[in-house]
Amino acid sequence: MSKPVARPPRTLVLGGARSGKSAHAEELAGAAGAVRYLATSVPDPADLDFAERIARHRERRPAAWHVVESADPATVLTETPFAGATLIDDIGTWLTARIDARAAWDAPRGTIAPEADDLVAAVESYPCRLVIVSPEVGMGVIPATRSGRLFRDEIGTLNQRLAAVCDEAFLVVAGLPLRLK
Repeated sequence: MSKPVARPPRTLVLGGARSGKSAHAEELAGAAGAVRYLATSVPDPADLDFAERIARHRERRPAAWHVVESADPATVLTETPFAGATLIDDIGTWLTARIDARAAWDAPRGTIAPEADDLVAAVESYPCRLVIVSPEVGMGVIPATRSGRLFRDEIGTLNQRLAAVCDEAFLVVAGLPLRLK
């Protein structure tokens, strides 16, 4: 009887805003050598604050990393395995773009479920090193707006599903990673 071939780990890195989650994920991915960085944001040229955030992320990344901008992670993971590590940063901006694309901010919860299902399936079947960054937003104040509550609920459910199919999970608080799994 043959042993199953070991697959590199899938790692979920959670944290709040400015927690250090992206930096920790970059460190984990960089340890694998070659890195493919899937940037999920869809920049709005009129949003100068967000453009500044994107610029800081770009400056921090090594020039040798292969960057895929405005990436749909489910599509990229399904179509093209990468010999090194693939880093997805981040699931929150991906979710926001999916809700925007469907004009679903006032729609019932679960409207983006098919796309979330595709993402979870792609993560679960991905055969190479994978590091995923996602915001942990359920530890604060209940959002005052319906759209805020929708995002909080959808990302919370998606984070649980991703954690279930990942081999490792970390929570980063104040720059300190805590291994959850």
